[in-house]
Amino acid sequence: MDIRKLSKEEVPPIELLLLADPSEEMIMGYLQRGDCYVGELNSEIVGVYVLLPTRPGTMEIVNVAVSDKHRGKGIGKKLVSDAIRKARIGGYNAIEIGTGNSSINQLALYQKCGFRIIGIDTDFFIRNYSEEIIEFGIPCRDMIRLKLDL
Repeated sequence: MDIRKLSKEEVPPIELLLLADPSEEMIMGYLQRGDCYVGELNSEIVGVYVLLPTRPGTMEIVNVAVSDKHRGKGIGKKLVSDAIRKARIGGYNAIEIGTGNSSINQLALYQKCGFRIIGIDTDFFIRNYSEEIIEFGIPCRDMIRLKLDL
């Protein structure tokens, strides 16, 4: 898989980004402030992530998604690893990521990549999203914050 940064002229893969964040408004907001990277197999975009500087010395992965037909093949791990590498090369001290309390697979992936849970933003999804999100029969209410020191 090849991973490359989208140019500002290219249209981001919104349908793919919506797999990880159901709010197009939120997506458009962080796309304006961050850099969007796509993973391609045979010229097909199969994964995406958005990397955003948040505080001095800290980057955040604000969206990472893999197309349904390519899940379970290690693509998500490659995307997260690429983001970590870019943050290191950029001289950042830490990289963070947040996910829903109900996002069981994502929580496992991020911890396998070395991230540690540093906090919980209680009711984040209730405050910021108008539609209820349910995964694995679990209401998504809280943002689980994770960090990896670089």
